[in-house]
Amino acid sequence: MRRPEEIFVVVYRVNESGVEFLVLQRSPERQGYWHLVAGALELAEEAAPAARRELQEETGLDAQVTDLELRYIYPLDDEPPDVRARFADDVSEVVVTAYLAEAPASWEPSLNEEHVDHRWLSADEAVDLIRYPEPKDAVLHAARLLGVAA
Repeated sequence: MRRPEEIFVVVYRVNESGVEFLVLQRSPERQGYWHLVAGALELAEEAAPAARRELQEETGLDAQVTDLELRYIYPLDDEPPDVRARFADDVSEVVVTAYLAEAPASWEPSLNEEHVDHRWLSADEAVDLIRYPEPKDAVLHAARLLGVAA
């Protein structure tokens, strides 16, 4: 059974185009939607190390992560049965912590099997492409922190 705690990481880089945000397309087996680096905490893992681990596993980037001080809660009632089955019967919601990580200006991700494509986008473009409201909010929050408010 999975712990009802997850993370996602807003990855950005600064180059001649300005500030760009990384958006990943999940594989068809994982519903194919556009999202951020994301994942579940392992049994005895804290959120920040989980964010660094997922960042490395999903993109190959080894970088420090900064807590965006954002917590989101989503109910499992709305999730498909295969997602719901990952959690104990008494779990009704999942808490998600958002992090920020900077990538080098010309860095490109090396995607693992969870993703099939990626894009570097402005905050507005990223928000338009991302499926769920919580990561959209985190991108907008990060953009404000970085002085490129959408």
